[in-house]
Amino acid sequence: MSRLDEKIALYKSEMKKLGLDYDAELLAKITKSIGPSIYKVDAETVSGSDERELATVKNNFLIKKLGLNNGPDLDEAISKVLEKFGKSNRSKYRPIFYYLLVKELGQESKY
Repeated sequence: MSRLDEKIALYKSEMKKLGLDYDAELLAKITKSIGPSIYKVDAETVSGSDERELATVKNNFLIKKLGLNNGPDLDEAISKVLEKFGKSNRSKYRPIFYYLLVKELGQESKY
């Protein structure tokens, strides 16, 4: 099993722990699109309490990568995703976070 496949398996098991249904193919595509950051401990997760990091997710992923317009709907989607993870969950894996944002905003066609 490749390192990427191991990471995808980890994210799938985390989705099951969170009790979330998921599209395995979409999760794999999003994971691949993130690139090598998933292999770095600090970059692999999203800090839900760090406003700068959430702004980076919004600007770099939602606006630049997905091509969405900045607005309150993006902040609302980020808040909803944070609720799904739970505030006490420290393992907010970036691929899962992005996957949930894509689903929340109906952007599956971008993948």
